[in-house]
Amino acid sequence: MKFRAHDTFFIRKGWLYKGMKNVMNDKYVFMGVNGNPMDILGIGSNMVKSLRYWLQAVGLTTEPISGKRFQEFTPLGNIIFEHDKYIEEMGTLWLLHYKLASNINEATAWYYFFNEFKQSEFTRDDFVMQLDTYIRMSGEEEKSNRILTDDFNCIISTYVPRIKSNPEKVQPESNIDCPLGELDMLDIVNKKAKIYKKSIPKIDAIHPVIALAVIVDNYNNSDEIKISSILNDSCNVGKIFNLDIITLTAILNRIELMGYIKVNRTAGLDVIKLSDTIQGETHVEKFLWCVNEYYRVINA
Repeated sequence: MKFRAHDTFFIRKGWLYKGMKNVMNDKYVFMGVNGNPMDILGIGSNMVKSLRYWLQAVGLTTEPISGKRFQEFTPLGNIIFEHDKYIEEMGTLWLLHYKLASNINEATAWYYFFNEFKQSEFTRDDFVMQLDTYIRMSGEEEKSNRILTDDFNCIISTYVPRIKSNPEKVQPESNIDCPLGELDMLDIVNKKAKIYKKSIPKIDAIHPVIALAVIVDNYNNSDEIKISSILNDSCNVGKIFNLDIITLTAILNRIELMGYIKVNRTAGLDVIKLSDTIQGETHVEKFLWCVNEYYRVINA
């Protein structure tokens, strides 16, 4: 489990493009082999560490576990850099959110928040206390209240735009917000009491092929997938995207209309069957096919 690897910096607008562009130019950019990373990236030393972490946490880059350290694009990173390197499409943001919120090893607090944390309305203390219990029950070394609080604050800054939290402090030209705030995953219930809630996205906010990508990524060579699993399993679209059964059903109907799945509700089965149009042998290949298909569909 990893906590507070972001050094209290959430992802700023433009950061991921800046990171990818520089990794493309020099895979050792974060290691300082060919120059000072602060000068090359134009950000402070703590932000350099944070950006290095975020690129990996959202699934865009990877580093070897041993030997000489460098960053290279993941297969997902390659596709996104080719089709949407400035991270402007909503589907790209949903994909990055999926990778982050399912990353139990690198972004444990994010994983816990979307997959294990049951409260729909909560305060910071609710979250920190329950995360602390989760860590102890997992047999992991206990973390200080400060570390877990920093993770909570970073989650809030990731998903609650400052126009909601501090409208009086927002400058029109400021780019300090996190792009994932556009997903409307979190809202403020009571600003004074600092009570937040998870929000159910609007049906048309999630492109059907993006939802399909997450579904196939969670099932390895399974012909039929239970709708209850899609809704309730960790790292699947129900949990990761805060969906209720009504919203999920509407999204599945849209995927079916596009010809990628068949929904079967006969004899109380409530399953979906993937169509043969989805290419790839493994769930990873099918996931990457769906990502490519998303960019093909929106640019058609």
